[in-house]
Amino acid sequence: MTSTLIALAVAPALICLVYIFIRDKYEKEPIRLLVVGVLVGALITFPIIRTSGFVAAFMPVTLSQIGEAVFTSFAIAGFVEEGFKFAALYFLIWHNRNLNEKMDGIVYAVFISLGFAAVENFLYVLHPQMGGLQTALSRAVISVPSHGFFGVLMGYYFSMAKFEPQSRKKYILLALIVPWAVHGAYNSLLLVNMPLAFIAFVPFVAIMWLNGLKKIKKHLAASPFKKVTKSN
Repeated sequence: MTSTLIALAVAPALICLVYIFIRDKYEKEPIRLLVVGVLVGALITFPIIRTSGFVAAFMPVTLSQIGEAVFTSFAIAGFVEEGFKFAALYFLIWHNRNLNEKMDGIVYAVFISLGFAAVENFLYVLHPQMGGLQTALSRAVISVPSHGFFGVLMGYYFSMAKFEPQSRKKYILLALIVPWAVHGAYNSLLLVNMPLAFIAFVPFVAIMWLNGLKKIKKHLAASPFKKVTKSN
């Protein structure tokens, strides 16, 4: 049973990684650097856990159940997790010569995000109280793919900041704020435990994924390597 749970914990992230690798069709990134991205994402899990505990200590004790859900979603899940992912992305790739087309920002952001998501998922699925088969299946559908999407958002604006220097400050802020806001909203709809929130969650996710796919297509269409491929 343990081996099955381990496989279920790792498989969703692996599937998402393969998907984004295939989508990057005009100029593949070095495998070594992609592996480093996943490992960096995995390693930031532990400072994220420590920092989340620190931030959680500042949660006002007078908050309602909804208030606690919103605080947890935006201050901990959104702010802490996306902040560490952004820092990892910046230090890994901003000055790297392999960041040579807009799609690259999405690829590296997703690989870092899914490195984190894989370890986080592993810890949840194998947890003695919270873990198990049901946790593995629900997180495979809800939690892990969402981290990949947040990576798409971050990478999209990160690349805009890199390749459109005239608007660099704006896009750097968006690379931080947009994934934080969407991550916070996503988690809030799941945690507030209200019927209307669950109803809103379905269209929210649908719009979220359509938007993410649109952003991937836009950066792929802007690839300079696409023109080279066509001319040959």
